[in-house]
Amino acid sequence: MSDADILETAASWLEEEELAYVRERVPTVYVEAIPVRANHLGEVEKVGLLLRPRPDGSVSRAIVSGRVLYGETVREALWRHLTKDLGPEADPLLPAEVAPFTIAEYFPTPERTGFSDIRQHAVSLVFIVPVTGECAPSQDALEFSWLTVEDATSPLVATEMSGGQDILIRRAMAHVGRLP
Repeated sequence: MSDADILETAASWLEEEELAYVRERVPTVYVEAIPVRANHLGEVEKVGLLLRPRPDGSVSRAIVSGRVLYGETVREALWRHLTKDLGPEADPLLPAEVAPFTIAEYFPTPERTGFSDIRQHAVSLVFIVPVTGECAPSQDALEFSWLTVEDATSPLVATEMSGGQDILIRRAMAHVGRLP
């Protein structure tokens, strides 16, 4: 299957009204990716974060995130969102075995899990993905930045993130042995 075949997935499988109806009743499957730059030993040195507008009109730092569409594999969804958010020259390196490092459960309020999305209950498969190419924000992202591990896990950057994604950054860095 070529990259073009993967990217031919329909942009939306439900109209906005239908999606809102489903979001109120059924958990939605998402993929999330934390882009990283690693050195020649595979040690994570940088974390990539987007700056994007939120549904409520605010702006926040975010990781790559999006729904898995009907008929789409997790690998295809992960590739689609990485190339959509980071640009066609990003060159993300998907692992041979597509298995998330963790799962995040988003609820309309953060009390249950620390992860929240006011629109829905979502189950997200979260991946750490090395990226070797040049990244440029696309679609709705305003900016893309590479931060040091220390900066990405800092309290200041945590205040710039929403929905609990700062927790995912810290968990990812702990997973790769880089939590400062």
